[in-house]
Amino acid sequence: MASPAQQLPPGWAAEWDATHQRYLFIETASGRTQWEPPATSPGAQMAQLPSGSPPPAIHHAKRRQYAAGQTQAYYGGGDGLAIESGYGAPPPQQQQLQPTAAPQQLFTPGLAAENQFAQQQQQGQGAPSFFGPPIQADYINAPSYGSQPPFQPQGQPQQVGQLADQFSQMGIQGGAMGQKPFQLYTTNLLTSPPEPRELARPPPEIRLPPNACISPSPFANSHPSYQRCTVNAIPTTHSLLNKSKLPLALVITPYRSVKEGDEQVPVVTDTVIARCRRCRTYINPYVTFIDGGNRWRCCMCGMSNELPQLFDWDPVRNQPGDRWARAELNHSVVEYVAPTEYMVRPPQPPVYVFLIDVSHAAVQSGMVATATRTILENLDRIPDEDQRTKVAIVAFDVSLYFFSMPPGSSESSMLVVSDTDDVFLPKPTDLCVNLAESRASLEALLGRINDMFKENHIIGSALGPALQAGFKLMAPIGGKIVVLSSSLPSIGAGSLKNREDPKILGTAKESGLLQAASPFYKTFAIECSRAQVSVDMFLFSAAYQDVATLACLPHYTSGQTYFYPAFNASRTEDAVKFAHEFGEVLAMPIMLEAVMRVRASKGLRMSSFHGNFFVRSTDLLAMPTVPQDQSYAIEVQIEETITAPFIVFQTAVLHTSCYGERRIRVITQALPTTSNLSEVFASADQVAIATLLANKAVEKSLTHKLEDARDALFQKLVEILTCYKGSMTAAGAGASAQLAISDNLKMLPVLVLGLLKNVGIRQSAQISPDLRAYAQALLTTMPSQLLMPYLYPNFYSLHNMPPECGTVGEQGVIMPPPLPLTSERLERHGLFLIEDGQTIFLWVGRDAVPQLVADVFNLPNYEALRGGKMSLPLLENPFSQRVNAVIQKTREMRRGPYYPHLYVVKEDGEPPLRLWALSCLIQDRADVLPSYQQFISQLKDKVNGAGGY
Repeated sequence: MASPAQQLPPGWAAEWDATHQRYLFIETASGRTQWEPPATSPGAQMAQLPSGSPPPAIHHAKRRQYAAGQTQAYYGGGDGLAIESGYGAPPPQQQQLQPTAAPQQLFTPGLAAENQFAQQQQQGQGAPSFFGPPIQADYINAPSYGSQPPFQPQGQPQQVGQLADQFSQMGIQGGAMGQKPFQLYTTNLLTSPPEPRELARPPPEIRLPPNACISPSPFANSHPSYQRCTVNAIPTTHSLLNKSKLPLALVITPYRSVKEGDEQVPVVTDTVIARCRRCRTYINPYVTFIDGGNRWRCCMCGMSNELPQLFDWDPVRNQPGDRWARAELNHSVVEYVAPTEYMVRPPQPPVYVFLIDVSHAAVQSGMVATATRTILENLDRIPDEDQRTKVAIVAFDVSLYFFSMPPGSSESSMLVVSDTDDVFLPKPTDLCVNLAESRASLEALLGRINDMFKENHIIGSALGPALQAGFKLMAPIGGKIVVLSSSLPSIGAGSLKNREDPKILGTAKESGLLQAASPFYKTFAIECSRAQVSVDMFLFSAAYQDVATLACLPHYTSGQTYFYPAFNASRTEDAVKFAHEFGEVLAMPIMLEAVMRVRASKGLRMSSFHGNFFVRSTDLLAMPTVPQDQSYAIEVQIEETITAPFIVFQTAVLHTSCYGERRIRVITQALPTTSNLSEVFASADQVAIATLLANKAVEKSLTHKLEDARDALFQKLVEILTCYKGSMTAAGAGASAQLAISDNLKMLPVLVLGLLKNVGIRQSAQISPDLRAYAQALLTTMPSQLLMPYLYPNFYSLHNMPPECGTVGEQGVIMPPPLPLTSERLERHGLFLIEDGQTIFLWVGRDAVPQLVADVFNLPNYEALRGGKMSLPLLENPFSQRVNAVIQKTREMRRGPYYPHLYVVKEDGEPPLRLWALSCLIQDRADVLPSYQQFISQLKDKVNGAGGY
């Protein structure tokens, strides 16, 4: 068919308007636009233009006030649809795809890890039948409320006037300012069992009004791996939000790791930073230019601001630049190199102080040898590009052992401080040394530490004094204290007593064991935060170690806790796991001396904060270091009616990079507003909601009781379902045989059930306080990508997986199709894999044939197989290689340093191990905890009972 341009008279051009699904006709000489085709155009020809066939080139009339040269980069090859559709929208030619479209449309360019995982989850069962129509088909081609039927097929001419009427009626109704409304699809939870692949889908699309964004870039709105909101259409009033019972919150991972194939965060190096004079918002793709482009209007507060003269200057070529090519107008996530006014002092160097427990238990477990060897092997990976990084090592048992490492020498000397009541530094210099200058002495020392203490029979731990010593070493600069401890602190400040009492486990008093036993650690942590010092805890004890108290240090200093219960390096698996995770932490680039603030459009306020940091003022979060892939949840309150068609959230993190530059990372997210309750539900992001609920449940368990946390989770789910039934279904307030929820929230009940069954929250008298406290630390720090499998594990059948699974495809290793989490899927002759991101279980059925056991374990039969922690051999047969590839992929596909242990579980093996593996199958009944069907029935009874309220 001829293109629109060929059908128009000279001097006219046609532009496709994706939001309204129609053409905009432009007179090229004057820039005049009109919806109706020019009168001289043959009406019959124009009527044949199909609604889904936009022209290949997208033009944007709004930019016509600028010179043609300036706009070239702005137009060139850009994805114009992104203006309306938000991050990662498909190019226009994809809009007419049928429901059988290729699965990759579900994915966003530049996010390789997430895209690959989502694609493999679909490919596992051949055609993506469960997914039905791709997201674009659901949301772009679906008719809007009250809209006219789509265009007639080609070959049925219409009058020009009829065509114009149809143009004017399409897509106008429903959304604010003309954007297409969300389609609400209702699901009956009683007849729709959980589908694991649902969690691999992107959140509901962000549908901004036309011209909300000045950039056609697909990266103009934040990707959910950086920042996501619990609802992608913001209610205009607090009462509407309250009516929906959905929480309003942001889930932020500002320093997300960037893997191969991911879009890099662009860096603005010219130190030209345009900010609003009133609200201090950074310029972004959602501002508007006024006064011929010399001023810009803030998208948050509406203030008119002058544009810095150098904004349109290219300092590299020393000539006028193209503003439309600037990163801050095209990317939602940018990083600025900060000028001097953003510095209180010159950028600090990275400083690492290692506090190594060398008591008898630590040496005997092999922790000291493994830790020192790992540091030695990873010295080249520690961030030190500008050779300013400093390192100190302090060993401790009931005394403190400092090591002096003179630069330029391979010798070191040990200085012992046995007075733990009044800690002092035994030497003013050479204790905290430059990594590059003292490399030889540091390497020699790391090779000798284990030998120095291998005959150490001292039992006891002066952890508190060691922390004070580490703080004194680095307080003038700041940095990271890395603690490796194998026993309960027993000497000096911060000494603790064993308060583990089996009699109170599972009772109302249990939450007391999850609170800090000593005020020393919180007080010390706040002092550290003030001095820009963060603390990472690596805990190894076989006995009670009071993780709940020690985790206070990372919690308030934005560090992280790692726990290796009953660590023994003589088990290769223990040594490999710790060495891998510790090595990744050492190599991790970190943000130093950071502060984070989230700004929002008028009418919105940040009300409460969850995560590892210290709230310095009402909304300023102090983070001495920001590790990669640590997540934070921030609740938002609607304080006044929002009249704008869309709102903007902006997260700014001022920090020093570990490479010696002061920088500002800015993450901008724009979301449409709505006064329609159905759109609020249709835009809800179940993954973000579950992440927030995990944080709130942990907080509630500490401030109240574990039982209160569980009740609050269940009650929140009942409230949401009750509201949906009352407002969105025909049943209204009466009893209903169904349990209805919007399609995009249908995994929320099973995620809440997974949270109720998680070690951090679940009702049990068998969970040790240390394990529970560590699980709670994970629940409040892991990004959503890691948290989802922790709440809803992955379950694969390996013995009969499709032949392509475990082989390398275009997107890497192809994973098997995930199964529902129920033991009904276990087969007595089968081999299954269950994993939650922290542990991998390989379940072997009791009737497994000898050939399968031989191919995977290199053993003659099932009887010869021993259950427990192990490393799987890589054998010379295709099945072994495929199983190993799936396990390896499982360990690598997510962000974060975690390296899950592998446990082989025999169907008739050790009961504790079997129960642990089966506890991951959260759709089954376990102990006092209901099955998924029972849980849904409880919800239905409660919702019907609450129907009159």
